[in-house]
Amino acid sequence: MELQTQLERRRRTRSVIVPSLLVLLILAVFACIGISIYVGWQLTHKERKQILETPSDYGMTCQDAEFISKDGKTKLKGWVIEPEKQAKMTVIFSHGYGGNRYEPNVPFLPLAQRLVTEGYRIIMFDFRASGESGGDMITLGAKEKYDLLGVIDYAKHHYSEPIVLYGVSMGAATSILAAGMSEDVKGVIADSSFSDLEGYLRTYMPVWTHLPNVPFTYLILTLIPMLTELDPSESVPMNALDNVAPRPILFIHSKADSSIPYEESVKMYKKHPDVFELWLTKKAKHVKSFEMYKSEYTKKVLDFLQKLQKENENEASRCGICTFV
Repeated sequence: MELQTQLERRRRTRSVIVPSLLVLLILAVFACIGISIYVGWQLTHKERKQILETPSDYGMTCQDAEFISKDGKTKLKGWVIEPEKQAKMTVIFSHGYGGNRYEPNVPFLPLAQRLVTEGYRIIMFDFRASGESGGDMITLGAKEKYDLLGVIDYAKHHYSEPIVLYGVSMGAATSILAAGMSEDVKGVIADSSFSDLEGYLRTYMPVWTHLPNVPFTYLILTLIPMLTELDPSESVPMNALDNVAPRPILFIHSKADSSIPYEESVKMYKKHPDVFELWLTKKAKHVKSFEMYKSEYTKKVLDFLQKLQKENENEASRCGICTFV
């Protein structure tokens, strides 16, 4: 009788515990999904940062400009900064994730000031969902490449000088993607770019989300394309490199970068080391190489631009000779 009572007791306990555990498991799954949706949404809907500095703060005269993304609908805001003499080239600056046209993390304006002094026209603009531009979703290069292509079109139709792209972080990746889609770009300067957005996020998502890799990285990467316009497979600079070469890219990256490891740039440089250049700094944090190594950084950029300018002049001379003949 006592044995039968114990067995009955165990049966009742199991009948309570098992459903309870199932309910807890289901709640945990829904909680993880809910957190992943929230975090994924936050990653693509960052609060816009105000533009707190302008070229005039650095003694430069600029013109407000409006561009239309290549998607045909997203309006983008920016500046055109002209040098005092005839411009040698047009350099388009592209900011990083969650930033805007003056990109204080670098910072952009002191570098722009030096380039303008050397005779380069600078275009600075806000990507979609950033600064004063239209759009409401950041896509880490997937759609931003169309924004940059729209700015390239503006430069092509308004100016005759060669076009060069300069970007940092997300802006660097976007510059590579856009250069692979536009023959109007003569070269790219890419500071701290990732090589493959999905591959990068699979490894480094916790850096962005501060959540455990398992299960959140898989859930976020699965759910984001379903709920937003972000498809990580549309932001793979590595796949654009063959379309950029033989045009040159100057890769800049710090070995101390904990946000995007410098190996990302090394991998891309090795794709075409005959035409690409690589400069690795040692102690700078993410996109901080200019701030820490200002003179050397500026020299690297100017040397790259001067080399491009010379190649463009030689090409123009050859075309002139061919036409004459």
